[in-house]
Amino acid sequence: MSAKSSRRHFIAAGAAAAAMPFLPRGASAQAACPSRQIRMICSYPAGGQTDLLARAFGEFIARQVGQTVVIENKAGASGSIGAQEVARAAPDGHTILCSISTTYVMNRVMMKNPGYDMDKDLVLVSVVPGAGLPLVASPKSGVKTLDDFVAFARKSGKVNFGTYSAGSSPHITIHELNKQYGLNIEPIHYRGEAPMWTGLAEGTLDAAMGSYTAAQSVLQSDRGVVFAVHSKKVDTLPNIRTLPEQGATSKFFTVSGFTGWALPKATPQPIVDRLAALCVAANQDPKVKEVLNTFVLEPALGFKETNALYQRELPVWIESAQSLGMEPV
Repeated sequence: MSAKSSRRHFIAAGAAAAAMPFLPRGASAQAACPSRQIRMICSYPAGGQTDLLARAFGEFIARQVGQTVVIENKAGASGSIGAQEVARAAPDGHTILCSISTTYVMNRVMMKNPGYDMDKDLVLVSVVPGAGLPLVASPKSGVKTLDDFVAFARKSGKVNFGTYSAGSSPHITIHELNKQYGLNIEPIHYRGEAPMWTGLAEGTLDAAMGSYTAAQSVLQSDRGVVFAVHSKKVDTLPNIRTLPEQGATSKFFTVSGFTGWALPKATPQPIVDRLAALCVAANQDPKVKEVLNTFVLEPALGFKETNALYQRELPVWIESAQSLGMEPV
């Protein structure tokens, strides 16, 4: 069976499983779950990528299970506020976390006490792998490739490079490029992508890195030029090579961020499997497809695929984050 046909089979199986009710284990299996309204805690603000994914998947799940799915935005502390609430919730499938890899991976390195233990308190159910993040330079730099950027950074002595937060993928990317090429790129941390891209457009920054969708504000106005993408090719940028394709060697350039759904750790496995199947089946929903396409994201993965990816990429994320030498706050 080919990889493509295997993928079709997996999605079809997910859709079939999604047609079945949630069923808890043991004698209580007589009572279907969910039996009441579902809370999906989105640990980032309304209107962003995480929120829009939560709402699109939440609407699909609601139609399948016959219960309302209410999205509650519990933003703050790099997603830890929402994660804490779900970690403390009853493990019965009625409270779901929707968050990003920062919450699931990075907080264990960047925070002394995030208020939850990912290994003990939560189980990752399904993830939507992220797209390759574009690295964008100011047009005045003349940069079009990674080699151009390295030469520009060496000639300039110091380059200001925007990130959307300390400890983020752009921050680690800068650190790894400095290490490999002996550069002195200075990370400039913003509180989110919007002000970061504004900084590039206004000429405050020499370069920046973030999501393809958010970068449109500078790309469409010709105030930014993409010279690389972080870890994987982007369909809408077919001629832009990845950092590894251009000679960058860090293991960090083989991983990508993700958005995903988690449940309290003690949730019975049939409920975990049911939610994972629903997320996979949602890949075929028109509204979900629209959101995935808007943000250039891959389809949601099933439970086994999700946790294989998580276990494979977790040590790389942690090693890369620790190499920043930042004191946990």
